[in-house]
Amino acid sequence: VGAGRGPLVAATLRASAASGRRVRAFAVEKNPNAVVTLRGRCATEAGWDAVTVVPGDMREWEAPVLADLLVSELLGSWGDNELSPECLDGAQRYLKPGGASIPTDYTSYVAPLSSSRLWNEVKHFKDLAHFETQYVVKVHNAYPMCAPQPCFVFTHPSDARTVAEIGAIDNSRVAQLSFDVPLGGELHGFIGYFHSTLWDDGSEAVHISTEPSTESVGMFSWFPLFIPLRTPVLVPEGGRVEAAFWRNASRHRVWYEWALTEPQPSPIHNPNGRSYHIGL
Repeated sequence: VGAGRGPLVAATLRASAASGRRVRAFAVEKNPNAVVTLRGRCATEAGWDAVTVVPGDMREWEAPVLADLLVSELLGSWGDNELSPECLDGAQRYLKPGGASIPTDYTSYVAPLSSSRLWNEVKHFKDLAHFETQYVVKVHNAYPMCAPQPCFVFTHPSDARTVAEIGAIDNSRVAQLSFDVPLGGELHGFIGYFHSTLWDDGSEAVHISTEPSTESVGMFSWFPLFIPLRTPVLVPEGGRVEAAFWRNASRHRVWYEWALTEPQPSPIHNPNGRSYHIGL
């Protein structure tokens, strides 16, 4: 689901050939340009006759058969910040009882960050909205002030299968985190990462991660997320940083809010998604 131009479809077909297992694959994609590419691959590439291209939204499609496996690549730089939970909740209607999802879970991580360079780049916009927006960045000239901590966790699939059950899922989250900072400095915001389990059958597990302690070798598809504070705060040596993070979801959009509580309180950033949200 979210097949794009077909890299995961091609990987599925290679796995099928390597294992000697025949597959019937449905490539669900709503981008019309990507659909053209998928149909072209079906017409010209070996093995793609096992693929049915489905143009449309994965949350609305009615599958003709139930699937054993749901494969997606909807992860953002902070794990859930590209609507993977909402999309996969709707798509899990396709799965048989006991069916599996790749990925099976993902966790966002966050740590206090000192980076006058990143903060000043946001300041150059000279408005509040940009201080209430999150940024995907390749971080240079920055100091993570301590190890990151887990923030929001999502697992797939859930037990919900009917439209009513799926509609009742609440993907809102709140996390209140406390960080001990061994070396003081000026706090300019936070840096976000993710860790995801793609597959775990009890005997073997496959992960991808941008979180520094488990970072995948050669990972270049995702950069970290910079979450700015409106006003930098001085943290003393051996001090503590405490902050709250919210993931809010409504019928039509998802947005994040955040606020510092220690060493001094800040305003809540992006209340009600006034400056930044992701449309559903």
